[in-house]
Order: sequence, then C-alpha cells, then structure tokens
Amino acid sequence: MEDVLDMYQRPYDPKRPQVCFDESSKQLVGEVTSGTLPQPGHPAREDYEYVRNGTANLFMFSEPLQGRREVKVTEHRTKLDFAYAIRDLVDTHYPEAERIVLVMDNLNTHKPASLYEAFPPVEARRLVDKLEIHYTPKHGSWLNMAEIELGILNRQCLNRRIPLHTTLKSEVAAWVSQRNATHRKIDWRFTTKDARIKLKRLYPVSNEHG
Repeated sequence: MEDVLDMYQRPYDPKRPQVCFDESSKQLVGEVTSGTLPQPGHPAREDYEYVRNGTANLFMFSEPLQGRREVKVTEHRTKLDFAYAIRDLVDTHYPEAERIVLVMDNLNTHKPASLYEAFPPVEARRLVDKLEIHYTPKHGSWLNMAEIELGILNRQCLNRRIPLHTTLKSEVAAWVSQRNATHRKIDWRFTTKDARIKLKRLYPVSNEHG
C-alpha cells in the first residue's frame, strides 16, 4: 500500500508517465421485442425480456495526472489479451516514454510472464523493460485509480442494454474521446501519512521496547 501511495506523490514526468490499469466485464444484452420511444408525458419503455449475447472485457488505462484514459474492448480476458493490451500501451499510447510507471492488481494474468506466453522472448523482454510495475495489495483495489474511471464509464456509458461487441466498442470509443477532451484529472489526496493514521489497525504491532 505504501509503495503505491508514495508513487502517487511523484511529480508529473512525461518520460515516466504514471498509468493505472484495471479491467471489467460487460454482459451483452439484446432486446427480444422493440421498446417504445418517449412521448410527451410518457417515458421510454423497454420489454423486461432480453437475450444474452455473451460478455466482453474492457481493459482500462488511466493516466490521472494528465486526465487521459484509453479503453481496449476484447472478447476475452486471457493472458494473451492482457499481453496485447500492454503492447498497445507501450507502442501505441506511450511510444515516447522511457518507462511507464504501471499500477495494477495481482490478478493471475497481470504478470510479465503473460508477455512471454504471447511474444518471442526478445519482444517480451523489450516490453517488460518499458514497465515499472507497482502492484496493489490484496483487498486494496481502491488504491487503483483506474477503478474510479471504470466506475464513471459504467455510470455514463454502460448502465444500459448493449447488444453487440461492435456496438460496445463504438460506444466506449465515443466516451473515451469525449472524456479525454475535458482533460478531467483525478486529484488523489490520500497519502502514506494518512494511511498510517486512518488504517493503523492494518499495521503489525511492533514488539520493540523503548
């Protein structure tokens, strides 16, 4: 926890951007029958019946200090999907960075080893060397600011029925474009000092005697 919190206190450095990474799934749901459009005095209506069209996965990359976020929509959330998302992060979104300071949780797919399963060793090593990884602790997902962005994405874009993978990609891309245009940053104020006071119960009791 303190490792992540201390990292968040670093000043902005364009050569070493701080990026938070998280992922979420979305159930694709289609309509059985068409609903009704809103009319004066009558809200729009949708049938309670629906058809499941599978799920999609969303990889969220968020750079809090710059108010930037990127979302990659995939059909699955395998080690290979993670590896390709990391390659996009390095080569497409931050090609000029010397190193990307990456915050993510300890999910079994979120490991450098996933890159070696997806790419030849030389390519995998190249990508790993571009990353400075900081893992959030177990039960500490709230430390990952990408979780905040995923919550906003869910409220503003995904809290409705979306039937198809292509529709989801289009809707998410529009949300990313609009939100990035506002350069909305995250003002993170919780520090290591705060943690030692407010989360004192989580620290081990020292047996040192004065």
